[in-house]
Amino acid sequence: MTSSHHLLYSFRRCPYAMRARLGILFAELQVELREVTLKNKPTQMLAISPKGTVPVLQLADGAVIEESREIMVWALEQQDPQGLLDAKVLQQANALIEQNDNEFKHWLDRYKYADRHPDMTQAEYRQRGEAFLQVLEALLTKNPYLMGDNATIADIGIMPFVRQFAHVDREVFYRLPYPKLQLWLQHWLEHACFLQAMSKFQPWQEGDDVVVFPS
Repeated sequence: MTSSHHLLYSFRRCPYAMRARLGILFAELQVELREVTLKNKPTQMLAISPKGTVPVLQLADGAVIEESREIMVWALEQQDPQGLLDAKVLQQANALIEQNDNEFKHWLDRYKYADRHPDMTQAEYRQRGEAFLQVLEALLTKNPYLMGDNATIADIGIMPFVRQFAHVDREVFYRLPYPKLQLWLQHWLEHACFLQAMSKFQPWQEGDDVVVFPS
């Protein structure tokens, strides 16, 4: 597998792009990475994905994968050395990611950008989001990872969003009564794959040298 085979458009701080990069890292694949500036999206990206959101993965055969969950699954279906697509818990893991992407993300956006959503206070939005945190805390009270003793696609698929929730107000987050979730998040923030996923790259411009990820 060489970097010329597949091309990933990404944005470092986007949680969807984070989990796509984590999927590629855990699959031990390499791609060509193009860091995107959301205010000035490359025409090459928009040509293959007019909806204009990251991540976007263009495969060597020209096929395009536009959804972060599908990029994670595609990567881990190529190779999955740590067993993140554990068949025994995959249905449950997918259901949890679904809850994250729909219910939790809805409240997360309103909590983060409460000034744009004056219907409720920021604290009220946070409390709505906490319903999902309580689900995660209950799972982590039983096991070190969301689905059991080992990491799965649920952990790497959900962690970037919990991170974003925590970073709205770190002091408040670490005062909340979710000690297992806080430890789990800290574990992932210090994980070698996450640190590698958060490497900084200059925004891509046509004519730039190829950036191989991971290098």
